Amino acid sequence: MLDRPQPEQPTPRELLRDLAALDQALYEAVTVTRTPALDQALRRLSAAADHSKISFTIAGLLALCPGRPRRAAALGVAAIGVASATANMLGKRLVRRPRPHRAEDSPFPGRHVPMPESASFPSGHTASAVAFAAAVGPVLPVATVPLGLLACAVGYSRIHTGVHYPGDVVAGAVLGTGAAAVVLAAAGRHGSGLRPLRRAG
Repeated sequence: MLDRPQPEQPTPRELLRDLAALDQALYEAVTVTRTPALDQALRRLSAAADHSKISFTIAGLLALCPGRPRRAAALGVAAIGVASATANMLGKRLVRRPRPHRAEDSPFPGRHVPMPESASFPSGHTASAVAFAAAVGPVLPVATVPLGLLACAVGYSRIHTGVHYPGDVVAGAVLGTGAAAVVLAAAGRHGSGLRPLRRAG
């Protein structure tokens, strides 16, 4: 029986090239899709997420309530710090991916936010929003779904407003999840309020 020729395995460089092409195609699909009802809301959300203003506001409100909400706020803020530092001081400086190209004749210029000067990879907004949600959720389960949805919306808004590729947002989400895990693990080792509350009775 004759040996059949084995298919050639793609090299890492070829794989990265294909992933980049897919990333570009997904970004371009968003840029040419007309969504007038979403444009203004997502532009405002993206701008409001600058410097984690939304997450810090939520943390401030949680901190007004003693017990679990206050502990959740502290862990969420710590996770933002870890995620933001990692994304901006490590990820962006190592990868240095250029921001998406926004043509002057873009079909929907009204949806854009100002283009940041920093590198594109990973999305710091997404990393911080996901880190906050992932750190708060285990301590305050009732907040898991709303904060998770908010983090997803912030991530998508960065693509919709033309400042990030989808791959940047995915990387930011992974980084944010990791940052939250680090903070929760450190808090658990030091007994910072992650033990379940005792039931009355």
